[in-house]
Parts: sequence; structure tokens; C-alpha cells
Amino acid sequence: MQFTTPIPITIFDHPIGYESSIVGLGSCFATHIGEKLDCFKFRNLTNPFGILFSPAALEKAISFAAAEKAFSETDVFYHNERWHSYDAHSDLSSATSAEIVQKLNTAAKTLRAAITNASHIIITLGTAWVYRHNESGAIVANCHKVPQAQFTKELLSVEQTTESLQNIIASIRSINRSTTILFTVSPVRHVKDGFIQNQLSKAHLITALHNV
Repeated sequence: MQFTTPIPITIFDHPIGYESSIVGLGSCFATHIGEKLDCFKFRNLTNPFGILFSPAALEKAISFAAAEKAFSETDVFYHNERWHSYDAHSDLSSATSAEIVQKLNTAAKTLRAAITNASHIIITLGTAWVYRHNESGAIVANCHKVPQAQFTKELLSVEQTTESLQNIIASIRSINRSTTILFTVSPVRHVKDGFIQNQLSKAHLITALHNV
């Protein structure tokens, strides 16, 4: 009697070794992958902008790095006695505006340099659910506990997700044409969205990846 489902795994054409230079971006699953790589002493950089869950958030971060965006105080805001950026995780939030602007610019420069020299880029998608800031109309990477009424929750369509992934690839290729790009979908369930909504989100991500 068979109690397991054997899955054949094909040999990868571009294996990762100790000579590889790896960049990991995306959800908390990307952080777990990075921790394993760090544990075994691989050359690895993970999430300089912090954990980013959606393709739209990853698209922004990667395009910022590729375009050498210079952040300023107009890109940050004050809430709950901390300065934040809607384009980065709260790990970068700071006590002063000058400090967070410096962190954002450092993150962009670090990410650009890492992508430019990377042999492998691992991008982990967490969810197709996003929050749009009502005042600016922009999709945010993190709400930073700003009142929910200031955002509208949306599910990225397969077409929108596909476009984001294509833009991600184009930004990477603009500064590194030879790197191997690996996409993964996080197995972590976003239960707070609801079980059905989580399945729908993952389905959109997987379908968009197959489109790309």
C-alpha cells in the first residue's frame, strides 16, 4: 500500500553551488530559504527591503533598485511615533525621517549591486492579495498598522500578476542578462484572508507563473 506520493524531481540545468552568488526576495518563506543558505555558508543576500509578500511589492522594490531610485523624505510618513515607508517592511522603520531615508537608499543600492552580480535570484511569492492606499491610489507593500479605512483590499487578477512578473524579469534583465531567475510560491497559508481566499490567491500566482 502506498502512503506517500512520490514526486519526480528533474535535475536542474543551473545548479547552485558554493561558487554561486544568490539573492532571495519575497515572503517569509524567502527568509527561511536564506537562513538555510546562510547556515551552510552560501553567498547569499535576502530581502534588503524586508519581507515583501505580493508581486506588486516585489516589482516596485526591484524596479527601484534597477533604476537607482533615490529616496527622500517625501517617500516616508510618520505614524505611531515611527517613520515608515509604504514600499518597505517595518524592519526599516526608524525613529527619524533621515534614518529611514538612509536605510531605503542603502537597501536600493545593496539590492542593485547584488542583482548585478547574482548567479541566481530566488523570488518567493506569498499572496496576490494587496492593499491600495485610498489617497494616493498606490499599492503598498506594508500598511504599518495605519487604520484599515485608509486602504482598499484587492485581489490581483491573473493578468495583473502576470504583468508584474514580466516587469520584474525585465528590471532584472536590464542590469543582469545572465542570471538564473527562480520563482517559488510560498506554501505558507495566509489564513487571515480566509481558507478559500488563500487558495484563490495561490491559484492566481501559480497560473501567472505558468503564463510567464
